[in-house]
Amino acid sequence: MRPGPVTSALGAARRDGNALLYLLLDPDNTDAARIAAAVRRAHAAGVDGFLVGGSLSAYADLREALAAARGETDKPVLIFPGGVHHITPGADGILALSLVSGRNPDTLIGQHVIAAPIIRRLGLEAVATAYMLVESGPATSAEFMSGTRPLPRHKPDIAAAHAMAAEMLGFSLIYLEAGSGAAASVPVEMVRAVTSVTDIPVAVGGGIRTPEEAAGKIRAGATLVIVGNHFEDADRLDELGDFARAVHGAGRGGAA
Repeated sequence: MRPGPVTSALGAARRDGNALLYLLLDPDNTDAARIAAAVRRAHAAGVDGFLVGGSLSAYADLREALAAARGETDKPVLIFPGGVHHITPGADGILALSLVSGRNPDTLIGQHVIAAPIIRRLGLEAVATAYMLVESGPATSAEFMSGTRPLPRHKPDIAAAHAMAAEMLGFSLIYLEAGSGAAASVPVEMVRAVTSVTDIPVAVGGGIRTPEEAAGKIRAGATLVIVGNHFEDADRLDELGDFARAVHGAGRGGAA
């Protein structure tokens, strides 16, 4: 299957040394009106794309949130699924997450067998994503809901081995995830270890609270930084321009 436009854009950013910033919007914590306002401001601030979803979102809430986001931007809007029940029309695509850091067969391949025919029928672009949870302090929602242990944050070599395996298996994106509202973000040493042994784009999310921290992930080799929980406070949305400039400026290409 040929890669879709989002997958192709991520690959091109990796090859060209550009860096991207995505905003994650969780319908569990933000209603549709606030999502629309956040996307409008994020689009103007230079954010490159959007993820919509969470661990517990109801189907109807997710559809409403996607419609609200889609109405405010022409940039990619992707579903960030917490389960098969989150597959819905209204998005440009979906992160097809396989939780390769865990050993739960249901999150590695089981749910994907159920999801694949639905994704194809809806015509969604599936971005094949090797999802890797990273230890970040207290248990996160993703860790609890998936029933898996995260990778130890002080073992970058273990993360690198998982990333190499993911690339060999044909994944298009590696997503290092500390978790929503994490006490600590993914260490730059781990980002560097992963990006040094793989040629596919690497995304980093969870616990990133400053533009400098976001830029540090890019300088360590990441292609995509994902922020979310920090911006659920509307007063912080004014910071998005600073985040976008920091991320874009830290890329080898100097701009997204």
